Amino acid sequence: MPARRIRKIAVGYKPRITRGLPVGARLKCADNTGAKELAIIAVIGYKGRLNRLPAAGVGDMVVVSVKKGTPKMRRQVVRAIIVRQRKPYRRYNGVWVSFEDNAAVVVSPEGEPKGSEIRGPVAKEAAEKWPSVARIASTVV
Repeated sequence: MPARRIRKIAVGYKPRITRGLPVGARLKCADNTGAKELAIIAVIGYKGRLNRLPAAGVGDMVVVSVKKGTPKMRRQVVRAIIVRQRKPYRRYNGVWVSFEDNAAVVVSPEGEPKGSEIRGPVAKEAAEKWPSVARIASTVV
């Protein structure tokens, strides 16, 4: 039995990204929708253990509440995709990646970004999983 299990998908290998953002975590909003700060409410597609807080990582879609931003955006419950996380995670080629902040991009339920630009870098894992987010990203790391 191998020490690390790797899930095989149609294109190649999908490494398991360390989930560094549990429910309740605050994120910076990296796009120009008018939201400034987001709080994670739920993780889409998370199946976990009893009494364990659902957690999300880079590339995951989450349900968030807008805590700070324009009056129109504040207190709204929207979906977002995590594009950066502070917690280090390991890529398949052995490189460890971590960012200086936790950030997400507000999207529609189908995954189309609501903003027209993304400030700061976007993780390669999030860009591969969500091509529509990669299109408006300034830099992909």
